[in-house]
Amino acid sequence: MTDFALDRVFAARARIAGIADRTPLVPSSLNARFGQEFLMKLEIVQPVGAFKLRGAVNAIFGLDADVAGVTCCSTGNHGRGVAYAARARGLRAVVCMSHLAPQAKVAGVRALGAEARIVGQSQDEAQAEAERLVREEGLTEISPFDDPLVIAGQGTIGLELMEARPDLDTILVPLSGGGLAAGVAFAAKTINPRVRVIGITMDRGAAMYASLQAGHPVEVTEVASLADSLGGGIGLQNRLSFPLCRDYLDDVVLVTEDEIYHALQTIYYEDRIVCEGACVVGIAAVQAGKVALRGPTATIITGRNLDMHLHAAIMAGQDVTLGDLTIKGTRYEP
Repeated sequence: MTDFALDRVFAARARIAGIADRTPLVPSSLNARFGQEFLMKLEIVQPVGAFKLRGAVNAIFGLDADVAGVTCCSTGNHGRGVAYAARARGLRAVVCMSHLAPQAKVAGVRALGAEARIVGQSQDEAQAEAERLVREEGLTEISPFDDPLVIAGQGTIGLELMEARPDLDTILVPLSGGGLAAGVAFAAKTINPRVRVIGITMDRGAAMYASLQAGHPVEVTEVASLADSLGGGIGLQNRLSFPLCRDYLDDVVLVTEDEIYHALQTIYYEDRIVCEGACVVGIAAVQAGKVALRGPTATIITGRNLDMHLHAAIMAGQDVTLGDLTIKGTRYEP
């Protein structure tokens, strides 16, 4: 087992209080269709529109007073969290992003006062630039997932879930680099080892899934996805999020772009929620019959920083092209 303690998560909750606070856990209208109570943890109401603020605030407010500034590699939401927290502490922030990052997320980082540096066609190339800034300009890197303070910050979601609903049978967690999944699974299963925690990710370019299958961190080729927030590697030198996901996740389930497309329509038309593709992978997995619900279940609606033109096209049932893949549009039917 990885050396990580629950007191880190409780300390994170105290540190982020007043900035990234408790979010609502609300019932979904999908309860009747799914045959079990289905709950949604609405991280979309955080000040930056995503759960990433929790880990970023915990990490940045945990730095020494004389830090020169911070940098990170991000697909968008972590960058917004870092930008927000750095501005609150009066620090310089440089967010390194690849050309795959949606323009809405690049603009969001800049709007919070950080520099958005666009480098290369993959998160690995953006990560290399962040590492150069650490070496050459003395900035402190805030990893989006492989940092104990970031993981502890994301783990506060697990605390809130178990405090609100200690009877939860299953938690469905969007899975990318593993910071969220590691923190939530560790906190929830430390409190109640019987709760089932399942990571859900897209079936193209899923680095954590490939790494868990291989038994060690591996590189993958990034491709465009409706769940763009779940893209990127986990780092070949991953120290924390990989072993925590390996030890605490009960399963990992893959969903297709078509299934994500339909789940985005479902949450919009059934629950009137506008959110990113990464948020709905849990709904996609249940709708596709890839996860069987056994009792009260919660999923995390992780962020709302999306391309609204793309969202409008999906809601209208139009075709969507992602790189070399075209998703055939369909009008929503319950």
